[in-house]
Amino acid sequence: MEKRQLPNNEYIVIKANEDGVNVIGLTRGSDTRFHHSEKLDKGEVLIAQFTEHTSAIKIRGNAKILTQFGEVESEPKK
Repeated sequence: MEKRQLPNNEYIVIKANEDGVNVIGLTRGSDTRFHHSEKLDKGEVLIAQFTEHTSAIKIRGNAKILTQFGEVESEPKK
């Protein structure tokens, strides 16, 4: 089975705008599951990469997200 090479620029930067921002990595495949999670406090930055195992990243809480496509801000928890 041939391994698919992912581009080197599939990184995102997440900066927490409040304490308790959750970043959750989700697996690839027919059965999507959580495989990693981090909790960030205000001002902390996480650099994450999409890989052969990570197909999606879920962010819960108020954070600034920088991608190759631009910048977006998630909304605060209610």
